[in-house]
Amino acid sequence: MKTKRWLIIRRGKAERVSLLFEKRSFWMITIFSALLTVTFFLTAGAGEVYVNPIEVGKVIFGMDANAFSKLVVESFRLPRMIVAILVGMLLAISGSILQGIVRNPLASPDLLGITGGASVAVVMFLGMFSDPKTNALLVSIHWLPLIAICGAIVAALLLYGLAWKNGLSPVRLVLMGIGVWALMKALTTLFMVKSVIYRASQANVWITGSVYGTNWDQVSTLVPIALLLILCTFFSVRQLNVQAFGEEIAVGLGSQVSKQRLWLLILSTLTAGVAVAYGGGISFIGLMAPHIARRLVGSNYGALLPISALIGGFLVLLADTIGRTFFLPLEVPAGVFISILGAPYFIYLLIRERA
Repeated sequence: MKTKRWLIIRRGKAERVSLLFEKRSFWMITIFSALLTVTFFLTAGAGEVYVNPIEVGKVIFGMDANAFSKLVVESFRLPRMIVAILVGMLLAISGSILQGIVRNPLASPDLLGITGGASVAVVMFLGMFSDPKTNALLVSIHWLPLIAICGAIVAALLLYGLAWKNGLSPVRLVLMGIGVWALMKALTTLFMVKSVIYRASQANVWITGSVYGTNWDQVSTLVPIALLLILCTFFSVRQLNVQAFGEEIAVGLGSQVSKQRLWLLILSTLTAGVAVAYGGGISFIGLMAPHIARRLVGSNYGALLPISALIGGFLVLLADTIGRTFFLPLEVPAGVFISILGAPYFIYLLIRERA
């Protein structure tokens, strides 16, 4: 009788804790959605030409607005802001998936070499297909996103092949990921040295991470791809939650752990590859956003993924706004500010994990 009563009490406490986290998750999603929306409206008007939020609202909702304000907001700012948000969301989701696979808060697509694979492919593309006399590209620049995605996939396949040993061990995945990251970094430097100076400079800005020059054609291509990948990720929530329990418990629950890890690694690679293709090699978003979200709502991926995505979108949007407004007439890539924030945060995580 005492045991039964104890189990009922424990079950009641667990249900109350679960309900508390559900309410907290709902409010966190609401708060960050509102924060991102407000930031979007305010930053759309910020820049060398200031546009007040009312005019921004008129432009966004298709109402009668000042012609010059409409040109500035609609043609120059909205495309890059939408891409910045989607890139941040995709990087955050990619990092969340990787952290779920390896069960380590220090994992992210840039630290495991996946982002580096995309960077190598882009530098090779810009170097091999440039005319050294005229600096002109011999092929269309529209191939760049596809090249970046292919580079990320090749790096992920290399990582998977090196980490595989009677299954995919999280520890081996991290260790091999660091090796792949170092290799990709070296190859990127090598190809930049061998490239035309102008293209090497262009590649360096891209590797740092920037959404400068984004247009509506890129938005129309990115939006459906991003939505499809985000949808696939949310359908994989159960698999991510099972992976978080560890291999033994996951096998006991009847899960095919290795197949699930392979699928999740592919999903993380595609998500990171698309983000890097349109936003360059922005670092640390895949590390910071999931970790912050985990501190706020716990490890349930049903809440962790949307919060991570919102935080990632907010951080990249804010960094891009700072880069294009604080140093006028110059423009600083968004990746610079993310790295300034992310590097100390990474050191903090290392110290915290060691403690």
